[in-house]
Amino acid sequence: MNEYQFTEDFRVTDEIKRKFDEDGYIILRSVLSEKETSILTSAVENEEGVIKYMYGHDDGDGRKIKMCLWNHPGNDVSGMLARCEKIAGTMEQLLGGEVYHYHSKLIMKEAHTGGQFNWHQDYGYWYKNGCLFPDMGSVTIAIDKSDRENGCLQIIPGSQKLGRIDHVIIGGQTGADMERVKLVMEALPLVYVTLNPGDALYFHSNVLHRSDQNRSGRRRWAIICTYNRASNNPVLEHHHPFYTPMTKVPNSAIGNCQQLLNMEEKDFMHPDRDKTTVSSLLA
Repeated sequence: MNEYQFTEDFRVTDEIKRKFDEDGYIILRSVLSEKETSILTSAVENEEGVIKYMYGHDDGDGRKIKMCLWNHPGNDVSGMLARCEKIAGTMEQLLGGEVYHYHSKLIMKEAHTGGQFNWHQDYGYWYKNGCLFPDMGSVTIAIDKSDRENGCLQIIPGSQKLGRIDHVIIGGQTGADMERVKLVMEALPLVYVTLNPGDALYFHSNVLHRSDQNRSGRRRWAIICTYNRASNNPVLEHHHPFYTPMTKVPNSAIGNCQQLLNMEEKDFMHPDRDKTTVSSLLA
């Protein structure tokens, strides 16, 4: 199993690192406490917070995916989340070296209307940004319960070993070549990643993943914190940061954050800046 229960003395052991290298992911249950999850939820739901910068992608099947994205963590509670040891420090251990914050985003799949994400590798995007190596990874932290009914993440364990698959524009997204994906799915298993609020999925940038539309009566919101190895500084000018040293904070910084809605220094993405997708602003 690739699932572990978070405790304050959690560390990435040799066995956990081996599982991550073999399958491309681990799940860490209850990485956020109920208090921390409640604080984070209240902050991201506030109209003066990150959702002021929301925009949308066409999912290629008649619906939109709502999100907001920022390049630098900042000093609000989402910044404390992205910089804390149990998120950023764990990713450093999994990727094998110093990381910096590449970007974070809030994904909002609303009840009955939330769009799908097509099959893709994150490195399918980031390759085009001048990141020479796939020494990158993301942490998806569930704000709401995430299951098959409301369009949870689906991953193909071991697919990070395939290398980068060709990607093309599908609707408003960059998606993996589906002929190749079909062949991969004949050889490798499919996992539906079910998460409770406060659970986290850590996954490698070359893991193939997707999610269905949300046709349920429950929303599915999640924050995704993405990291790049410091040694993998991009070689092309693009819309995400070059290496920027990141000051990590203790885990207690989430619950103790006094600047819940400080949007300074975050550098929010305007969709016109992203050349790897076709985006549209939402009113």
